[in-house]
Parts: sequence; C-alpha cells; structure tokens
Amino acid sequence: MSRPNILILMVDQLNGTLFPDGPADWLHAPNLKKLAARSTRFRNSYTASPLCAPGRAAFMSGQLPSATGVYDNAAEFPSSVPTYAHHLRRAGYQTCLSGKMHFVGPDQLHGFEERLTTDIYPADFGWTPDYRKPGERIDWWYHNMGSVTGAGVAEISNQMEYDDEVAFNATRKIYDLSRGADARPWCLTVSFTHPHDPYVARKKYWDLYEDCDHLLPEVPAFAYEGQDPHSKRIFDANDWRSFDITEEDIRRSRRAYFANISYLDDKIGEILQALEDTRQEAIILFVSDHGDMLGERGLWFKMSFFEGSSRVPLMISAPQMAPGVQTTPVSNIDVCPTLCDLAGVSMEEVKDWTTGVSLVPMGQGVERSEPVAIEYAAEATYAPMVSLRYGKWKYNRCALDPDQLFDLDADPHELTNLADVPAHQGNLSQLKAKSEARWDLAAFDADVRKSQARRWVVYDALRQGGYYPWDYQPLRDASEQYMRNHMDLNVLEDAKRAPKGD
Repeated sequence: MSRPNILILMVDQLNGTLFPDGPADWLHAPNLKKLAARSTRFRNSYTASPLCAPGRAAFMSGQLPSATGVYDNAAEFPSSVPTYAHHLRRAGYQTCLSGKMHFVGPDQLHGFEERLTTDIYPADFGWTPDYRKPGERIDWWYHNMGSVTGAGVAEISNQMEYDDEVAFNATRKIYDLSRGADARPWCLTVSFTHPHDPYVARKKYWDLYEDCDHLLPEVPAFAYEGQDPHSKRIFDANDWRSFDITEEDIRRSRRAYFANISYLDDKIGEILQALEDTRQEAIILFVSDHGDMLGERGLWFKMSFFEGSSRVPLMISAPQMAPGVQTTPVSNIDVCPTLCDLAGVSMEEVKDWTTGVSLVPMGQGVERSEPVAIEYAAEATYAPMVSLRYGKWKYNRCALDPDQLFDLDADPHELTNLADVPAHQGNLSQLKAKSEARWDLAAFDADVRKSQARRWVVYDALRQGGYYPWDYQPLRDASEQYMRNHMDLNVLEDAKRAPKGD
C-alpha cells in the first residue's frame, strides 16, 4: 500500500490556552493560522506531564510517565519502549529528527534512523530531583525568576542559535527528500525549543507586540499565603524570594514570549514553503510538549496542572480528518496511535501497554469518552501528582495535598476548588474512584524514589575519572557532500535537482 509522508512540527512550552481554535486572532502567526484552517484542531488537548522529558517521552510512546519511567528531566527513556518512530520505521518509513527531544540515556535515537542536530539539553542524570530532601533547591539547574526579570530584546541567544539550526537542517532535509533517492515514505520530526524561556526575542518580532492588549495576565498574582500547596512549592523551587517582579517585568516577559511565537511561525513557514515548492505532500501535525503559566496567578513556566501549564495546542492536517475544532479533551499521548492509524501501521502487539488512543475517529465525527490522564513526579514536589480531565471536570490528587476539583466550563481560570463543596461530593466521588482505579499513589511514589536513588549513584560514579558523554553527536561526512571525485558530475547534477525540469 502507498503510505503518506508525515511532517511533525513540535514546539516547547507553548500555552494551549492561546490556541482556542488555532492561534488566537491577536497573535501574529500567519503560517500557523493557514495550517489551522486546514486542520482538525483540538481545543482541550493536554500534555501527559507538564515537563519537557516526561511530556516528550509520552508523546513519542503513547504511554504515561508511570509506564515508561520517564518521571523527570533526567530519567532514562528505555530503549525497549516503542515510539512512533519505531512503529513507522518498522513499516518501511524513513524516520528523521531535527531538533530537541530531550532523550536521557545512551540511546539518543529511539527509532529515528537519522538525527540532524544535537539536543539543547544534557542527556545524563545530572538533573535528577531528590524526594529524600523535601524542599531542597538545586540551584545550578532549577528554574529561577531571572528569566522574568531579564526579559527583553536580543538578536542572538543560546535558544535562537539552536532553533535557527533546527529550521535550517529541516528545510535542507525536505529539499533532499524531494530528490527521490530513497523511495520509502518519510516521517520528519522538527522540534524547536522556543517559546520556552528565557523570555528573549529578536527586535523584529518584539516590535509586533508593542500595542498588544494581552501583556498582563487575566488572573493577577496571588499572595504566597493564598496559593495552594503545590503552587507554593513551585514558588519556592523558582526562588521567588530572591527576585522583585514588577509589572514591567511581566509585560516584557509576555511580550517576548508572544514575539517568539511569531519567530517560530516564520521558521515553520520556511519549512512549509519548502514542502510546497518541492511539490511534496504530507500529513502535518503541530503540537507542544507542555505549556507556560505566563504569570497567571503569579506562576511561571510549567510543573503545574493548571490550564496554562498542562494544556497544549494540537492540530492535525490529514485527508482522513475534517478541518474544524474539537472540544472533547484529548492528550499528547494520543499522537503515537494517531500517527500509526493515519499511516495504516498496526500497534496490535503493544496495544495492551499503550494508554493513548487514535484521534482519527474524532476527525471523522466520532464521539470520545475516555478521560485524559496527567502525571507529575519531578522537581517542585516530593510525591507524585495525578490529574484526570473528564468532560468539564478536572480532578487533581496528591498524597501531600488536599484534593482539587474544578468545573472548567463555569470556572476556566480554576479559581474555585469544589472538592469540599457539599453539592459536588457526587462528582468528587466519581472522579476519585476513577483516579484510584488508575493509580496506586504509594506504589508510584516508591517507583519514583527508587529511580531517583539509583540515578544519583550512577551520575556521581560516571563523573569520576574518564567521562564519556551521552550527548548526541551529529554525523557529518564531508566526503559525501556536494561534488567529489568518486562521483559522476553529470549524474550528480541531475540527481540533486528537484523538482525536475518541466
């Protein structure tokens, strides 16, 4: 059978509330708006875990962190866990990654046949949290509020340098794929690190938001004493007492964040234009790994089950799925089975261990009733947290904290916890039963602690004596580039031209 090409566009820390039906009208994102117009758009899409590595491992495998063991940003992604890259490659696809995926461990491919760039973050166990030391702040790698107080304009940064390289390599790869040297269908994943903080943007994009009406959050900061227990832990982990956050800091941070969405839109536009210019067709999927609170309630970055952190954009442009907006909650763990469904690839052998479900039927008008599950077991807490989004309800549970129950239809900003309201005890009991049937929090906690303790030993050991890094080293064989004397110039020039002459 003929299988479709697939282009996956992934971004980092993009707040899904900014994509109620594609990009919000006021965002300067013409390329993403054009893509949205031909896509099935999922308004209520959630990450499986509001942190980079766990969210990405879940997205690739269709499994929650409690199943893969990828609990935090230094937890190894086991090579034995099949990803969409494995499933597609096994079915005859070329699989290629340009950009970030935050794989931790010696396997830096996880089913990708080719990887065009290194990662932006380390691949070892150095960022391991430690539940044995509640409240400890590991200063050298924990987030702090310097990203907010330091927001502004720059023409180059560590992250711009990375994403410029990601886009360049992805565009070049699309040109190369169009040459037809490999007859297999392809799946190209392009994964950017923006709009992840630091909140620094190029002036051309910064200037787009000079008169923006959205530079202050809809829900202003709460006093520390008025925050829920987990939010207090996030504040403490982010070292909030060492910084004086002004209204101008908030405006500048949000402005830079919006500017970087426009920066990404340009990069994505270059990639989509290359696809169009080379007359190739592909299913296109756009997604983020998690969101960013952007100052709502005084919170920044991720690590929270609140909407700004846990909700992500998800859009799929495919012939099998009708354009339009879907409001039923879904998850990024649904991406892996959805891609396999669109490509006609069976996941039968692992279906009993895969939590995600295909979204293709939803794009064909079929209703869905499965609750969406979210987990968090990394820094800013010292016991696993779990959440269910079921219809209009969100139910959060953690052994450390009081239960939380929110009616997101009536209370989209999650300001009123209904867990102790007598009229809602029936709803609470139903969701608590579903949560307890899914998760044994004591066993989950024991597994996380065992993983952390092992990694602290291994990391310390591997830093003694000779050190061999796991960071991915992109291969470049210059002797096979351009024109060399083992090549026939006439054959080369014709083979490298695409599209062929009319």
